Amino acid sequence: MSNEVRLAFAHPSERAAAMADDTPLDRISLRDHIVEVEIGAFQAERGVTQRICFNVVVEVQPLTGPIEDDVDRILSYDRVTEAIAAELAVERLALLETLAERVADRILLEPQAMRTFVRIEKLDRGPGALGVEIVRARVAAAPVAEVAQEAPPQPQLVFLGNDAIASAHLAGWLDQLIGQGKPVIFCVGAPDAAAPQLSHKMAQRRIDLLAIEQNAWVLASKDDRCVVVDTRTELDWAMKNGQTCVWAPSKIVLDSVDTPSAQPRDAVALAAWFAATMEAEDMLVIGAELPDAATVPLKAIPVEQGTL
Repeated sequence: MSNEVRLAFAHPSERAAAMADDTPLDRISLRDHIVEVEIGAFQAERGVTQRICFNVVVEVQPLTGPIEDDVDRILSYDRVTEAIAAELAVERLALLETLAERVADRILLEPQAMRTFVRIEKLDRGPGALGVEIVRARVAAAPVAEVAQEAPPQPQLVFLGNDAIASAHLAGWLDQLIGQGKPVIFCVGAPDAAAPQLSHKMAQRRIDLLAIEQNAWVLASKDDRCVVVDTRTELDWAMKNGQTCVWAPSKIVLDSVDTPSAQPRDAVALAAWFAATMEAEDMLVIGAELPDAATVPLKAIPVEQGTL
């Protein structure tokens, strides 16, 4: 038991050695790789960065024949650090467990990688290091061809101003949009009622995003075909299954690595940023003014116009 406890807190390379079977594997390791990122599930961890430390061991299939000092024949250490950087760049994460899983999965896509030990620790959340460690093997991971997910269809993004939400044309617009055969995602701004105004920028941003989400639920109440959605995973599922969505922006905006420059009060510009992240070709804007600049082409439609 004492040996098990020692190994539990030992470097992953020692655990790899202790768990080795009769098939000899080579190992490469990354020790004490520290990155400063924004991560965490608690409100105190939002809007600030903290240090997280990676210790990674990758067991690789031994090479056959001479290495000939050729870097292209080995699994480079850079591939491990690149896997970490790539996953950190995808989105802001709440859990170290999620990050560890994704890093391990990416490492195991390397042809030579057979098993990996990934330990990640937060260094700034207390007097000690707080972390997780996982072990994943190629046999437990699906082949690359099976992991690949079918790309969701390209959506039609539509921004509705408050007059458009209240318009008698709303059901007709929905009929026309759904009839085009493309997934539809509606975006809205804040309701006409003024939201609380604070001097604290981060708190004000959250309030403004929540105001947009209140209006999203107002739109959803107008037509049962509209479903409020707040995560990219659910959006992808909805687009593949013909569900019309209303975007609730808080989670995607706050978790984005590429933080939008548009503020929630510039709702059309913020929706255009979202449309670009969804790779939409353009965005229809019904009953709202167009911003001076946008990340996708915008097409303005008067609220009085019943035909899109």
